[in-house]
Amino acid sequence: MEVWFYHLQSQRLEQALPALLERALANGWRTVVQASSEERLDIIDEVLWTYADASFLAHGRARDGDSDMQPVYLTCAAENPNGARLRLFIDAADAAAHLAADAAYERAILLFDGNDSDQVGAARAQWKILKEQGVPITYWQQNERGGWEKKA
Repeated sequence: MEVWFYHLQSQRLEQALPALLERALANGWRTVVQASSEERLDIIDEVLWTYADASFLAHGRARDGDSDMQPVYLTCAAENPNGARLRLFIDAADAAAHLAADAAYERAILLFDGNDSDQVGAARAQWKILKEQGVPITYWQQNERGGWEKKA
């Protein structure tokens, strides 16, 4: 498993997340998105239904049922009911604790807002823990156009 850190700079999470999920689904990867609160998941849930006039991203939560059938599953817990190979951690959700226990993922992505000092601090702390565990890590920084540039 490899872990990628995505440093948001020019877009908010609500703008960047749908594009990342579309790319993952196009590659055939089921995905789990883990946030740090149910309130934040409510916002992400709405965004994924309404981010574009012509499309939406099919997704669900435990309360929706059929969790195993969801291409994108939203949670605050360590669960992986849809057999996801990709896990995205948002809003400083604790990646290091969950990834150590689950080798099912091919990749994990930690998205953090570069304008939020708490999220930057949390990302740095998780980087250190994962690095100490010997997990392969890559750092990507968002450019002005919303694209991603590999920095480390």
